Amino acid sequence: MVARAEAKYVRISGRKVNKYGRAVKHLPYKEAKAALNLVTAHGARTLYKVMQSAVSNLMAKSKNIDEDTIKVDSVRVNEGPTLKRWRPRARGRADRIRKRTCHIEVIVSGEEIKK
Repeated sequence: MVARAEAKYVRISGRKVNKYGRAVKHLPYKEAKAALNLVTAHGARTLYKVMQSAVSNLMAKSKNIDEDTIKVDSVRVNEGPTLKRWRPRARGRADRIRKRTCHIEVIVSGEEIKK
């Protein structure tokens, strides 16, 4: 059984989230959860919340899923729209500030308990 969760327009650069996404991809759920709990970075916490949502969606699909068999199949971090801001500089100039966003998608899978 497969389930997914997605967070769109997250106000953090995709590069910062993707670092943790590559670390937990293809890991068992419990190991990925423990690894992301140790990191205090904003990107890791956001990824943790999306992963929790995906597992919750999986449990909602089927009540008899064994939590030990849940695995993180895929973590996809795509670039979202960039918010552009301007900072005034000397001599009437302006510098552009790019506030980047990203879209995070997590796909998890698990096996049902055989009765």
